[in-house]
Amino acid sequence: MEYTIKQERLTAYEYIAFLKKSDLGSQYPKERFNERIETLVSKCSISLVARNESGEIIGVCFGITDFAYWLFITDLGIVRECVGQGVGKALVRKIHELAGGEKNIAMYTCANSGAIPFYEKIGMTRSTDVMEYNHIEWTGFTVE
Repeated sequence: MEYTIKQERLTAYEYIAFLKKSDLGSQYPKERFNERIETLVSKCSISLVARNESGEIIGVCFGITDFAYWLFITDLGIVRECVGQGVGKALVRKIHELAGGEKNIAMYTCANSGAIPFYEKIGMTRSTDVMEYNHIEWTGFTVE
């Protein structure tokens, strides 16, 4: 399968349409969903989009970084029919490179249980040094 990966800002509408085609659409809370997605797509430090030969979005990777020490992958999703074809691995490799590379940048993410095997396969390990402060309302739902 041929595809390209580019830094690109999606609109909230484009991203929500993508979420419906991937398993990533169940990671967000229902509260203020549209407003928060608008903020996400417009303000993340790095926004990568993978497109097939027809220009359709097949993968997305967003991250926040200081470009000096760390990168946090906030979103990594692949359309269901393209899972297992190397797109996710390529997106992670590219976002890490853009943030400053593996020799300079520690990379983190919060992975749902179904994604843990993918992250382990690409060389990530479970962290023991991450702290959390989370007091937000969170009603789970799936973007459909």
